[in-house]
Amino acid sequence: MSDRSIGRIERSLKGEARRRAARRDKPRPTAYLGGMTRARPYDREAALDAALHLFWRKGYHATSLKDLEAALRMKPGSIYAAFKSKEDLYLATLERYFGRQRAQIAALRAETGSPLSALAEFLRGVGRPADGDGAAARQACMLIKTLLDVTEDEARIGARARFYLDEMQSEITAVFAAARAAGEVPPDADPARLARRYQADITGLRIEAHRGGTPQTLAALAEDMARDVEALRAA
Repeated sequence: MSDRSIGRIERSLKGEARRRAARRDKPRPTAYLGGMTRARPYDREAALDAALHLFWRKGYHATSLKDLEAALRMKPGSIYAAFKSKEDLYLATLERYFGRQRAQIAALRAETGSPLSALAEFLRGVGRPADGDGAAARQACMLIKTLLDVTEDEARIGARARFYLDEMQSEITAVFAAARAAGEVPPDADPARLARRYQADITGLRIEAHRGGTPQTLAALAEDMARDVEALRAA
């Protein structure tokens, strides 16, 4: 074989080696699905928590898609794929909020062993400042805030907020019924009537929080309500 042929072979081998090295060093593209970059997996529970705190702080109308994108760390397409719409996402956060309120009452009943004591502590908690960013705004009940903020065009949202408020009143009725069964209130006490009264008190307190009442004022009002409940205890 001639020296010229050997030279061509060597140059060809060196060129192939360079091409292989370049392919190895080239960054791999992000995996694609249907021409779109594959979305980062999301944690639905964490996303709902983030949305709840955002909506609670800013309200339904003031919360933009950009706000949701930043809080949930999700792209708009992923948000709509997971929750369908801003309205549906808001409804999901209302459900989550109510579920936590109901769970709080149940936990207090288990902890205190007394229906009246549990309700009194729940009322004190209503007047207790929340922690973290937007604490004053979050102290206002999200359900009450929703009814104050939404318009006639958001009938689904308003109806759902009213439904959860009715359910909350039913929870309080159940507490008073348990208190009557345990002999904590007189046998002629009307659980439904008592529940309506204290639900109205809670609503007033949370509207005051929505108006920007000071933490000291809210705590004092809540303490008065809690003591009223404790004063119902049968001798």
